[in-house]
Amino acid sequence: MDNVFVVGMEEHNRQVLLRTPSAEHCRFHELLPLEELRDDKVDIEEMLAKARRILDGFDGSVDAIVGYWDFPVTLMVPILCAEYGLRSPALESVVRCEHKYWSRLEQSKVIDEHPAFALVQLDDTEPPELGFPMWVKPVKSASSDLAFRVDDDRDFEEALRKLREGIDRIGVPFEQILAHVDLPPEIASVGGRSCLAEAALHGVQVAVEGYVHQGEPVVYSTLDSVDYPGSPAFLCHRYPSELPEEVSRRMAEVATKAIRQVGLDNTLFSVEFFYDPVEDRLDVVEINPRHSQAHAELFELVDGIPNHERMLRLALGRSPDLPAGGGEYAVAGQWFHRRFGEDGVPVRVPTDEEVRELEEALPGVSIEIVPDRGVPLTELDAQDSYSFELAKITIGAQDGVAMRAKYERCVEGMRFEFDTD
Repeated sequence: MDNVFVVGMEEHNRQVLLRTPSAEHCRFHELLPLEELRDDKVDIEEMLAKARRILDGFDGSVDAIVGYWDFPVTLMVPILCAEYGLRSPALESVVRCEHKYWSRLEQSKVIDEHPAFALVQLDDTEPPELGFPMWVKPVKSASSDLAFRVDDDRDFEEALRKLREGIDRIGVPFEQILAHVDLPPEIASVGGRSCLAEAALHGVQVAVEGYVHQGEPVVYSTLDSVDYPGSPAFLCHRYPSELPEEVSRRMAEVATKAIRQVGLDNTLFSVEFFYDPVEDRLDVVEINPRHSQAHAELFELVDGIPNHERMLRLALGRSPDLPAGGGEYAVAGQWFHRRFGEDGVPVRVPTDEEVRELEEALPGVSIEIVPDRGVPLTELDAQDSYSFELAKITIGAQDGVAMRAKYERCVEGMRFEFDTD
């Protein structure tokens, strides 16, 4: 049996891992609790030291270290794998993806499919000459945290005010990671507590997922990301994409060039795009040096195998190639039921029994309630700047119409109540 240590493993994804074919010959071990990794004042060196104590004290072989969460998991895994002689991408290649300014510099060397961008410092008083509208965000963030649309000078000033207040939460631990990398001068001078401005993009959001095995990038899927009308907040991630095959092929070509440039290997990846069908234009939003744990069950519903299987195979030195199709459903999506605008304290959330009744009535549906009763929404982890997640609903169906109908049934059947005083 192979001993696989999973950084930030929690119960939901442990169950998904146990449904993979590789689980037959793997034992999964939690390496650091997810709640500690998501702490507002996470100390990277302290977490690494704790991980080393766990690994060194383990009575058995350490055969793989993996992770499927964003910061800081994606950056801690390659550090630990390098120390223990295990397969993973090189830390520098991952930082090239996750440092948004460095990533744009690398992309611009090999592709034209990216927005205009500029570096922004926290003490700047004038916006860069990109033209409005633009987006301003930290050079490292997670789940669109502290990303602001800027439509005029006043918006720019307000965005920088909020960034100055909140950037240390991820910026400080990110700089701890950067200390492990021999940075080029243009990145060393920027550090992890600066910002990036980018011209606003238009169109539909879509992503390709792939892997790099033995130095060769392979794109194996395209997924759509559907926003709430009039909002940048995600309503649904849908697999497979409804875009024309020719557009998917072009995205795969662009993604392959960018992945080769940043030097990723031994990892899954996701490259997010905007596609403007009016101008037939593609633009890379960002490169993620991991697969999304949120998509694992979408692949299970459509292809029959959770996407975690590819992660395990790469970490254990096996081919990550898997067949498409074979699942119970033709289409799957992860849907987000949200509350927009004001904060609130949930005084009622759907009970476990109510959730179970919905899941039993709607085949192919699983529901995760996000907030806890009595805990302010502003204390939720990894939320965007415009809304709060109330429920994540994973749905399999035979077509998009049936999937939407299942989502609406779920929303109708879940009762939330809030105290806003």
